[in-house]
Amino acid sequence: MKPIRIALTKGRLEKDTTRLFEQMGLDCTELLQKGRKLILSIPNAGLEVVLAKAADVITYIENGVCDLGVVGKDTIMEYGGSFFEVMDLGFGRCRFALAGKKGADFYAGYGEKTIATKYPNVSRGFFKGKGMDIRVVRIEGSVELAPLLGLADGIVDIVETGTTLRENGLEVIEDVAPISARVIVNTVSMKLRKAEIEGLLHRMEEAVFLPDALYRNHTVPIRPNSQIKAAVDGLAV
Repeated sequence: MKPIRIALTKGRLEKDTTRLFEQMGLDCTELLQKGRKLILSIPNAGLEVVLAKAADVITYIENGVCDLGVVGKDTIMEYGGSFFEVMDLGFGRCRFALAGKKGADFYAGYGEKTIATKYPNVSRGFFKGKGMDIRVVRIEGSVELAPLLGLADGIVDIVETGTTLRENGLEVIEDVAPISARVIVNTVSMKLRKAEIEGLLHRMEEAVFLPDALYRNHTVPIRPNSQIKAAVDGLAV
């Protein structure tokens, strides 16, 4: 039978997902010894893993060349797409935040604000919800520089500990949205390979929500995750 193909975001999410697969008892030898290979096999689970950049994970899922993907909520929010978002894996936690120069009143005055960011769609959506028009300046490097150089009034970026902000004289003004790793599924794959995919998702769910030792040594009754059920019932997220 054709293996289920799952795209993993390279880097931290790849490593965290590999650890999850190991908790599930999967043979991750190829993943742990991958070298420069980008397509790898998990033979005892009928899985084929594709390693890709975050935005490309969404592209591969949308176009049906991969069945499932693990990608950050930040990428989903910025790029969108047509797929099912079925599970929050709980790792890779951080947040989108609006930040600016320490002590400055970002919301003072009535003029248009300028926001520097790597995430223009997330930024526009956040301020649209506040009824505010903004000018977005896209920055590919260290967005913290923009307020310091007078290029922007504030930034919208991913914040984990806030250390980089503090060390550069910036502070969080307001949280925008929480971020964590999510599982997304191709819409056609969910219909044609429902039993296989649903089974894999339930195994992942139990490994995420139960302690390692308990998962390995206890048979757990399967209970439908509400997100999985929504996807199986055909509710796109």
